[in-house]
Amino acid sequence: MDGAVTTTLHGAVAELLLDRPAKHNAVTPAMAAAIAEAARSLDSDDAVRVVLLRGAGERAFCAGSDLNSLAAYPSTWHFRNRVEYATAIRTIRKPVIAALQGWTLGGGAEMALGADIRIAAEGTRFGFPEVTRGWVGGGGASQMLPRMIGAARAMRMLMTGDPIEAAEAQVLGLFDSVVPQADLLATAMAMAGKIAGFSPVAVQSVKASVRMAMEAPLTAGLLYENEMNVLCFSAGDHLEGIRAFAEKRGAAFSR
Repeated sequence: MDGAVTTTLHGAVAELLLDRPAKHNAVTPAMAAAIAEAARSLDSDDAVRVVLLRGAGERAFCAGSDLNSLAAYPSTWHFRNRVEYATAIRTIRKPVIAALQGWTLGGGAEMALGADIRIAAEGTRFGFPEVTRGWVGGGGASQMLPRMIGAARAMRMLMTGDPIEAAEAQVLGLFDSVVPQADLLATAMAMAGKIAGFSPVAVQSVKASVRMAMEAPLTAGLLYENEMNVLCFSAGDHLEGIRAFAEKRGAAFSR
């Protein structure tokens, strides 16, 4: 079974599902292309305000790239020009929530790092085993992980390849919350629905500003943040927020 990648719309929340549970949702080249196409489509669809990323089954979110597929590239050049599915997730401008369970490894963990909020089930194991197989991950782990948890902890994870448990990942700040397996989808969907109810301009501006904070010097980041704030005011959604506050009701952002 090659596996599939499906999208389902729940109001303004798009569920992006990796559906290859018999193989721990390991990503084949065909699935990588489907992830990239889904990412482009969801990013441009005005009906979608939040993306919820998850894997089918309970044994794994995603165990990374399918190893048999990695061995099947006809040349190094073809491998170099592969579709990088974790990068595709990271380039979505809308909020991305990853619902994680079981094995979350390699490229699967890199997809999770590319999300904005990570909610994990108890028993999730999160790691980067690439070094144990003779390579380094190509989806951003060596660049993003040090920015998130510091160089020393990142070195330990990346150089040993040992996965960490959900509780440690939460302490390190990699996971927003850890919940029972039975509550994972409902918790993630509730978070996605809440964010989807806010102004999409404001939410995407928050994401852009925080991403800038991970890359730019403070002075440049502060200037960028102010420009994002001006963008929000120019969009006009703030007027509905002010009216809702004055009228003591929830804001209804129709954009």
